[in-house]
Amino acid sequence: MIIRKFTAGTEAEAILLAKEDLGKDAIVMNIKKNTPKGIYRLWRRPTVEVTAALDENIVYQDKKEELPKRNPNIIYEDKAPSVIYEPSGAQGTVSGEAKGSAAIEQKLDQLQDMLVSQMAERAGKQTAEEEKQEEESDSNIACMQLIYNQMIANEVDEQYANQVIGEIAHKLKKDAGVSNILMSMYQKLVLKLGPVRMIELDEHRTKYIFFIGPTGVGKTTTIAKIASMLKMNEKKKVALMTADTYRIAAVEQLTTYANILDIPLRVIYSAEEVAEAREKIKDCDVVLVDTAGRSHKSREQRDDLAQLLDTIPKDEREVYLVLSATTKYRDLLRITDIYSQVTDYSLVFTKLDETGSIGNILNLHMKTGAPLSYATFGQNVPDDISVIDPQSVAKQLLGGSE
Repeated sequence: MIIRKFTAGTEAEAILLAKEDLGKDAIVMNIKKNTPKGIYRLWRRPTVEVTAALDENIVYQDKKEELPKRNPNIIYEDKAPSVIYEPSGAQGTVSGEAKGSAAIEQKLDQLQDMLVSQMAERAGKQTAEEEKQEEESDSNIACMQLIYNQMIANEVDEQYANQVIGEIAHKLKKDAGVSNILMSMYQKLVLKLGPVRMIELDEHRTKYIFFIGPTGVGKTTTIAKIASMLKMNEKKKVALMTADTYRIAAVEQLTTYANILDIPLRVIYSAEEVAEAREKIKDCDVVLVDTAGRSHKSREQRDDLAQLLDTIPKDEREVYLVLSATTKYRDLLRITDIYSQVTDYSLVFTKLDETGSIGNILNLHMKTGAPLSYATFGQNVPDDISVIDPQSVAKQLLGGSE
């Protein structure tokens, strides 16, 4: 007896392969749906495996008189036939004992029939167990697929969506349920996003907070909002410093904010001038430093920024990279790479009110490892700024409201 397995995208295709290989007298013993395991079930298509057998001892009486055609979907025994596959359009169903007598005589000897019957019974039991397991996990997979789709819709990078889902998928019980899956994803995202970093001041010395980033992302406005929060809410002595002398408008804008807040402003044109400026504002609790918003593609520009940062000891400074939430992800990757060559930093996101997708918050945090800090969502000073809330971000990434 010849026993072989054939795999295809559908049952009809698998049976056709069996008939083409074994001939029209091939017997379909079992049909099993193969679903990719684990997280790969989200993308790989299921297949169908058909187990078919052929009696090698079939002999025709003569070339002109063939034996009556046999139903290839029935395994014949001494008792009523057991239907393994019953065609129904392009799809088939597994059924129990068929009613009635066999339409044609059995051509396999008893030993061969027993072997086929035992194999079919064993395969049927295995399929039933697998189907039970698949049914228990089907709802989990469907829920995970919806979560994955929602994260992609929020412009989460595929590799990070896969990573987060993969980290919880193997820990889920088969009957976890939608609510437990959502809670697990929510908790995982909160852990991924946090902890956030806020400006930490030292009561014994002046802290210097540098804001770096490309032109047009809103650094100057962000500095004004933070300066206002520190002075009005925390009652700190705040000073401003700007090295962005390439744009006259930037100096004028910061001067306006300094006048409104009644705080000192120092304009520096080179790293050498920092020491003199520091002496004049040494009694302040914190100094917010605006830097030139150039691309820093060239080595000279990166060296200038590094030289400016090095005027302040590392334990007396913090650096925040300001990025616009409306910038293309590819450009954000380039920007973060460039600034990573210069210094470590925390991430500030601006213009969240101008986009409906916040996936880049997670993307860049996971890509750079830099802590999240502040987010702005409008031009109003000092109102439109807050510390990034990992719980709120996680909720939005999963499709909830703010």
